Amino acid sequence: MTDTAPRRTAAEATVPEPPRYHVVLQQITRSNGLIIFLAVVLSFVIGGIMIAATDKDVQAASGYFFARPGDTLAAIWNSVFGAYSALFRGSIFNYEAPTFVRAIKPLTETLTFATPLIAAGLGVALAFRIGMFNIGGRGQMLVAAAAAGWVGFAVDLPWGLHMLLALIVGIIAGSLWGGIVGLLKARTGAHEVIVTIMLNYVAFYLVSYLLRTPGLLQDPKSNNPKSPPMDSTAVFPKLLGDQFNLNFGFVLAVLATVLVWWILNRSSLGFQFRAVGENPNAARVAGINVNRMYIVGMLIAGGLVGLAGVNQVLGASTTGVTSGVDAGVGFDAITVALLGASTPWGTFAAGLLFGALKAGSFTMKAAEQIPLEIVTVVQSFIVLFIAAPPLVRAIFFLPSPERTRKREARRRKRELRHEAALAAKEVAR
Repeated sequence: MTDTAPRRTAAEATVPEPPRYHVVLQQITRSNGLIIFLAVVLSFVIGGIMIAATDKDVQAASGYFFARPGDTLAAIWNSVFGAYSALFRGSIFNYEAPTFVRAIKPLTETLTFATPLIAAGLGVALAFRIGMFNIGGRGQMLVAAAAAGWVGFAVDLPWGLHMLLALIVGIIAGSLWGGIVGLLKARTGAHEVIVTIMLNYVAFYLVSYLLRTPGLLQDPKSNNPKSPPMDSTAVFPKLLGDQFNLNFGFVLAVLATVLVWWILNRSSLGFQFRAVGENPNAARVAGINVNRMYIVGMLIAGGLVGLAGVNQVLGASTTGVTSGVDAGVGFDAITVALLGASTPWGTFAAGLLFGALKAGSFTMKAAEQIPLEIVTVVQSFIVLFIAAPPLVRAIFFLPSPERTRKREARRRKRELRHEAALAAKEVAR
């Protein structure tokens, strides 16, 4: 009797398993679409509970709940519906606006807020696909913004060429800052999480020093740590006119999404990225230069995050470089990449969602006096639920993938036994 089981080669038998943190990262970034959708819904439900719990009318009506429970329920509905309708009016379409132009402006604001989130999220997502946790978005954005900003106000060039040079210099600066992480990991084995955290501080204090030093980035007309505003020749043009803030940066974010999709799904480089992300040890056995992939991957990731930093300074003519120019986008990009399951178009959609939350939160604050922190809480719960798929499955009574696979295997065995019994009867006849 011959052994028909597949045999493992000696090389395959010696391939060690990937590190535990690597496996956990893969599980987080591979959450299926249903889990992601339910995580978002559950986060909004929790946000609604917090809105109702902090509403003064709800608190007052709950004092006589047992006498007139309908008043409490009505107050809860009014508070939650009012908050989320304000969120919709501030991020998608303002149906109370007197003109169509005013009505669609919230959508353009959502796209404007989403632009740096998409670009930075793509940089984080690409690093995830290589098995690296890039939490150095803040540092990469600061360096890119400083480089692009200096070109934007210190170099005198005609329109178009000036903007292009500032854009390229900023992307290169972010790419090199990210490349340091890949180089250290490839050459010394340094963990990218520690390196990126430290480089965030290095970038922050470096840019802060440059902004306080005359002749470098500091505005000579001001004692504050900020740079001069960008020249009009270096600023991104508005896409829909001066009445809207949406600028050319959104087009660049779309092009960046297409580029990352092509790299990951249509190029040999993307195949090597995915192979290293699946199991770097097996990829090394297969002949892939894993260290080179770490360096190249972080160069590209840093450039994508750098694009977000460039957008922050070239997106408005009155904006200069400051030490807070990243505006928290570098860390929000991690959430965007997780929500997008580390896929280019998933990250794009997640960036739009978070851009909508950002744009709508101001209307919630102005119209319903809802604290801006409520939106931050919703975002945090989205990350929590995406990072804990078993919790979401337990809440919605969904079967686990392992249980589903076992059930399918048992069903298949029963079918095979039934087919074997039928075949035996046929032979006996």
